[in-house]
Amino acid sequence: MPSPSIDPRSGFCPTNRTFYSLRPETPLPPESLPISAAEFSLSLLGSSSLPLQPALIDAFSSASLSFPSLLSQSSSLATALRSSPFYLSPGSVAFILSPSRLEISVLYLALISIGVVVSPANPASSLSEISHQTGLCKPSIAFSVSSVASKIPSEIPILLLDSPSFTSILSSHIPNSPLPTIKQSDTAAILYSSGTTGRIKGVVLTHRNLIACIADQHMRRFETIAEAEAAGETPSQTVALFTIPLFHVFGFFMLFRAIATGETTVLMERFEFGAMLRAIEKYKVTVVPAAPPLIVALAKSPEVLRFDLSSLQTIGVGGAPLGRELAEQFIARFPNVDLVQGYGLTESGGSVSVTVGPEESKMYGSAGRLSANLEAKIVDPSTGEALGPGQRGELWLRGPIIMKGYVGDDEATSSTLDREGWLKTGDLCYINEDGFLYIVDRLKELIKYKAYQVPPAELELILHTQPGIADAAVVPYPDEEAGEIPMAFVVRQPGIRLTEKEIMDFVTKQVAPYKKIRRVAFVNAIPKSPAGKILRRELVQKALSNPPSKL
Repeated sequence: MPSPSIDPRSGFCPTNRTFYSLRPETPLPPESLPISAAEFSLSLLGSSSLPLQPALIDAFSSASLSFPSLLSQSSSLATALRSSPFYLSPGSVAFILSPSRLEISVLYLALISIGVVVSPANPASSLSEISHQTGLCKPSIAFSVSSVASKIPSEIPILLLDSPSFTSILSSHIPNSPLPTIKQSDTAAILYSSGTTGRIKGVVLTHRNLIACIADQHMRRFETIAEAEAAGETPSQTVALFTIPLFHVFGFFMLFRAIATGETTVLMERFEFGAMLRAIEKYKVTVVPAAPPLIVALAKSPEVLRFDLSSLQTIGVGGAPLGRELAEQFIARFPNVDLVQGYGLTESGGSVSVTVGPEESKMYGSAGRLSANLEAKIVDPSTGEALGPGQRGELWLRGPIIMKGYVGDDEATSSTLDREGWLKTGDLCYINEDGFLYIVDRLKELIKYKAYQVPPAELELILHTQPGIADAAVVPYPDEEAGEIPMAFVVRQPGIRLTEKEIMDFVTKQVAPYKKIRRVAFVNAIPKSPAGKILRRELVQKALSNPPSKL
């Protein structure tokens, strides 16, 4: 630990008002060592004895890719992209617009190994969003599929992943050429923030950022294996199902983690709840990274009971707080599945905090303890004062996983990253006496009711405990007297006729008067980002553009 004055229980140092990670430090390669994130991942995997199980499986087509094929195809592609007619060089940017496919992992490895900056985007994005993104990253080339390639500005050269020419490159077995020298400080990826509270921004992540994320996850995985072997148990083979797309930071990072640890990854080109259940049963999936809305569905949907999900060992939950009652509903249905709760953001490249082990996972509502090599501050948004354990404020973070900045937006970078390297997350949080992080809500999403601040996430957790509610979201609604009032959008369970009054009464019994739900609208679905985050702006616009009685 950096200082003897650090509280070993909370990780808090009263001298500099900073929280330090309680996890063992993760060794990282010297910053001066030239190595790309792709090369680092493959060095952890090793090449002398590659895993026998598939590296990747397509959940819909059942097509698969072995680890030897993944390595040989990415090597052939890397060589081809540096040659005619592409001539990609370190620092060039490749824009990628595609659903999750087996070829994406090959493409990511190939591009990053030759120093080309990977910039993947959501294929469901609008033309204006894609124009904004390509304007930020300024790509030399784009990779896409036939169904969405027309969205890419015409001046950008496009190579189609579903074309015969791309397939021929992968199978060409071009002799390897020496890889260029890549510094860890070089940009590896430009990923796009969700844009749930403002204009989409391009987050610049370096090779060092990704290496730090991968190293931490690799060490944690093999500590788990060592513990199992010490207990006389045979560690099971991990098969992870990605419900989150590969263009999202969670899917992007988890793919490199899976490569480094030799795990099998099952990809879904598009998310369908029934298809996910079938894939878990068919491929004996052991791990599913998920957002809380998926936990709601797994805990409540009768469809779940028709499938054999006994292979499931772990659900990794992120994106929003997971309440005790919802967690207990899930565990009642899946008593042998660990709920691992965590927190991260695009600007951190990976996991900021996570629960480790069964005991920590029982800390419902917590996002776990700070990941290795990280420092945190809880800062009062009004005064700028750094606060201690149990006090609420904005979470600031510093460490090797924190982004370099926002591409093409110096103003946003300077307002988010200070001169000492602290990232201001915009999340209202606290860290308790035992070092566990709790996310209250986004600062910008707090509802200002008179003199009070109401966290929408807190009310959503309560609504999810109502058996007749399938899904819910809470947003601010303008009010002349109060400023804003909490308004709930509710998806009812099939066949259930809950009324507006029943919902408001249900919440009223469990909260202080100023937190009461004061309007309710019934909808067929809650709009969400690919990572499962509620798109509150869409709901606010819906509320404002329609009279409440017609919502």
